[in-house]
Amino acid sequence: MTDLLLDTRVFIWWQRNEAMLCDPARAAIADGGNRVFVSAASVWEVALKMRKGKLLFNASPTAAILANGFHALPILADEAEAAGALDWDHADPFDRLLVAQAMRASLVLVTADSAIRGYHGVAQLWAGP
Repeated sequence: MTDLLLDTRVFIWWQRNEAMLCDPARAAIADGGNRVFVSAASVWEVALKMRKGKLLFNASPTAAILANGFHALPILADEAEAAGALDWDHADPFDRLLVAQAMRASLVLVTADSAIRGYHGVAQLWAGP
């Protein structure tokens, strides 16, 4: 069993059944032997983009987590602190938090973000084309 943390883009792709989600990542997410987590940071990011009209999402992000049998991952204070302290020149606070959460909870971060891919301090599964 592997514990996976979906980055926001991968969560959106999964919910939309996007073809851009590569087969190995799709198989890992669909594997009932793996536990799949979605961070509260991703829920927040999706909600912000929906409110601004930059994203059409066919459900509430929280409802989508439940409907897919995923697990919601709360943001803990020590994870937020670790995200701010990462020795990584990447300004996106959502990405920094996802990396910190994956590191602290020993999760494999499923990502299609090249900026995250360049960070070698966290276990990753590439999900992009």
